[in-house]
Amino acid sequence: MMRATQIGCACGRTCLELRGDPILVSECLCNSCRAAAGRLAALPGAKNTLTAYQATPATEYRKDRIQFLSGAETLREFRLSPGAGSRRVIATCCNTPVFLEMKGAHWLSLYLHLWPEAARPKATFRTMTGDLANTSGLPADMPNLKTHTVAFYAKLLAAWIAMGFRNPKITVGGTVDA
Repeated sequence: MMRATQIGCACGRTCLELRGDPILVSECLCNSCRAAAGRLAALPGAKNTLTAYQATPATEYRKDRIQFLSGAETLREFRLSPGAGSRRVIATCCNTPVFLEMKGAHWLSLYLHLWPEAARPKATFRTMTGDLANTSGLPADMPNLKTHTVAFYAKLLAAWIAMGFRNPKITVGGTVDA
């Protein structure tokens, strides 16, 4: 039987259930993730989701293993620009970022702050460090990769194959400006 984990927004209104293990767990340092996190942190009551060295910790989960138990009506999308291929989705009940979805992706990148700290999955690498002007402030506790690797994409492909090449749609109730 597949293990189930429940996580949720800061106020507890929006709750998700995850089945099984994540595809991978990482910290992203791309310009897009850092810019979006900065803008979302400016929303009323929102907290900064970046680490001290400006990384966005997240775990990739297959869409078919995620279920919203409550609060789905609070979900709104944010895009860095109108034509952006990725969207960040927040729970507007408390302005908690919930996930990042890439256009056409079969997975969601769930932000690690949704887990209680003691149960939070541990990142195994940092990616997109090539977007940083200076990497000297990054900890040496895990690999600091300049870009996504072949192994990164191989894990995503293996998950898609296991899903039968399906791509479930995640619908939200509008947009948020940040």
